[in-house]
Amino acid sequence: MSALFTSSSRTDRRDEASRIPTIEVSIKQLARKDRAAAMELLVRTWDARLRAHAWGILKDGAEAHDVVQEVFMRAMREPRMYAEEFRIQAWLYRVTRNLCFNLVRDRRRRETILSAATRSEGYLADPLERVFEEQRQDEVLAAFERLTKDHRTILELRYYQDLSYAEIADKLSLKLGTVMSRLSRARDRLLEVLGDAAGRLTSS
Repeated sequence: MSALFTSSSRTDRRDEASRIPTIEVSIKQLARKDRAAAMELLVRTWDARLRAHAWGILKDGAEAHDVVQEVFMRAMREPRMYAEEFRIQAWLYRVTRNLCFNLVRDRRRRETILSAATRSEGYLADPLERVFEEQRQDEVLAAFERLTKDHRTILELRYYQDLSYAEIADKLSLKLGTVMSRLSRARDRLLEVLGDAAGRLTSS
């Protein structure tokens, strides 16, 4: 039974593959009369196939859906789509694959940045955590007023409101890396302005 099923599946795939060139010809012929109808047939023919292909790379149904929608949008703008020698299926799969790999690469980059931020947060908060616990210290308040608006804002969000790097990035519409570097510079500047007072506050 297993061998029969495998043989049948292979036959179905061969039959489907043999139909693709005929479908492409039909789509191109239809496009000469009605491009909207041709695109509709193109979507019906490859939508499920492309979703399965995208899901195999992304393992995420929502992302696969978004990728395939983008592929069809690009197909509508592709001037060669209905040209006689243009291979529609090969183009659709190639664009789908490239978009999926871009998403995977971006996902890994975000995970790397977030991981680095998580590892760094404890370090970056020290010694300023103790400085900001002493909010009534005249030295701290005076030094804080000497900072730039950007530095004051990011320090307030991090230490007074206790927001994470990701939350600060979202609130200020900044990239995570920008938040990390700006916060680091703000910390350094505050400690510089505090001078000897910083040592007294953090060692108390």
